[in-house]
Amino acid sequence: MSILTRILIPFIGTSLLIFACSLPAADTGPVQGRVFIAPGVLAIPLELHGEKWLIQRNQDPTLTLTPLYTNTTVGYLQPIKLAFGVDTIGELELLDYLQKMQHDDSIALIDTRPFQSYERLHIPGAVNIPLLLFKNELSAIETLEREFNVTSNANGELNFDKAKTLIAYSNGHFCAMTPYALKNARYALLKLGYPPQKIKYYRGGMQDWTSVGLTSAGQDHF
Repeated sequence: MSILTRILIPFIGTSLLIFACSLPAADTGPVQGRVFIAPGVLAIPLELHGEKWLIQRNQDPTLTLTPLYTNTTVGYLQPIKLAFGVDTIGELELLDYLQKMQHDDSIALIDTRPFQSYERLHIPGAVNIPLLLFKNELSAIETLEREFNVTSNANGELNFDKAKTLIAYSNGHFCAMTPYALKNARYALLKLGYPPQKIKYYRGGMQDWTSVGLTSAGQDHF
């Protein structure tokens, strides 16, 4: 079953005006109220951490990028393949995980940026796990145990049998924060033994999410 099919099926018959029967003509350009996420998918209702969201692209065809993500000269480009076994995902795959998160607490969306950046703008349903937590062994292990269902025995050995599946992101494809938390920090998740198959890297981050006008949370949401 495709990702798009899984997105569509849960909402068939809903009373919300979420889906349209036909797409705008190819030569008409964007139309107010008909800016689609994918063919036939206008919006996706979600309930995450007790909050209700209607995830959609901004319906104003004249809207331009948020000033937070217009600078083209920052950071360093990150690889598509972050590490062996770690999947890199896009927006549709992330939306699929957000749907699953509604009924599956073994999945977590984590924002690895500093708290101030998270407060300004983040993806609905994300929890803030700043990259600096992985500079120190104690804070890294406490984070694994408190947030990700990792346990440890009397000898300090970590057990990842019930570890959550993590979808991690930061500012975008130029941002080293998520690679740092996952791979490069002294006590990065992968260095501590986190199973790579339980890590998903949303490389596009906030820049890609906002560039297509997807619903955001935070002080500067639009």
